Amino acid sequence: MRKYLVKRLLLSVVILFFVTFIIYVLMRCLPSSYVENMARQLSQAPGSKPYEEWLAQLNAQYGLDLGLIPGFFVQLKNLCTGNFGDSWKYTVPVIQKFNEVIWVSFIMGAISLVFELLIAVPLGIVAATKQYSVTDYTVTTVALLGMSLPTFFFATLLKLIFSVKLGWFDLVGLTGRDFNSLSQFGQILDMAKHLVLPIVTLVFISIGSWMRYVRTNMLEVLNADYIRTARAKGLSEHKVIYHHAFRNTLIPLVTFIGGSLPGLFAGALITETLFAIPGIGYISYNAMVAGDIPFSMFYMTFLAILTLLGNLISDILYAVVDPRVRIA
Repeated sequence: MRKYLVKRLLLSVVILFFVTFIIYVLMRCLPSSYVENMARQLSQAPGSKPYEEWLAQLNAQYGLDLGLIPGFFVQLKNLCTGNFGDSWKYTVPVIQKFNEVIWVSFIMGAISLVFELLIAVPLGIVAATKQYSVTDYTVTTVALLGMSLPTFFFATLLKLIFSVKLGWFDLVGLTGRDFNSLSQFGQILDMAKHLVLPIVTLVFISIGSWMRYVRTNMLEVLNADYIRTARAKGLSEHKVIYHHAFRNTLIPLVTFIGGSLPGLFAGALITETLFAIPGIGYISYNAMVAGDIPFSMFYMTFLAILTLLGNLISDILYAVVDPRVRIA
């Protein structure tokens, strides 16, 4: 296992190296006039440095005054030392802005993941055990709706019904107008109320794939020889399903969950943007629209690291939960 982990980590480092290079190349493909415009804007602030000094600083900071390869290694050195620079849009260090917003996205993602599992796993099992029944068709229909409906459409539908028509929730934002006048507990309740619709959106658009995944794996296990043997021994159907079949269904499910864990920190860009929730997804979207190169580069690199970490966790969990798998 140790040798396998070292090999995968080294491979992940190599992949991350090439990903950061592609991100840097994309940044260099932007019009050069953008840096000049940014330097001009910064120089117009009260008490700011002259335009020429800002232009030289921005070019030197991101290696834009060098060739493609030397400039990339300047950027790579900054990444390795944790120097991501200052956000051009938010005028604070990138890491500082990241720390301010990441936990909102994490809380949303964690709550959504818990509800997705609590809803999708039981429904997937029921659909598999009652194959081709009304229950199975109902679960399949809900799953297909969740997988097919665009996020922006479902979120807009929720806002139309529960915000515009019924007035139960605010349209956008994380806090209400009287947030500052509330007690600490009241502020928590206010933020929780504003997260209801975004979380419902995330859960609905995600449970479809979870239910289909659980149902498919459960059907495969139920058709195995040892399940027929267990039934032939006279075991109750409840024990056959939940003691024998479901335990083996957990093997691929655990690896699927493991791959989803890093995604808790990635943020839900579309959902956060639709509801104006100040999480990492919404902040990154605004940074990209504004041409904030430092924050955009950091966010894309962060997503690449999360993806590699998710694949690594899935591989490790698969070897841990399935004794039939041996890593040499």
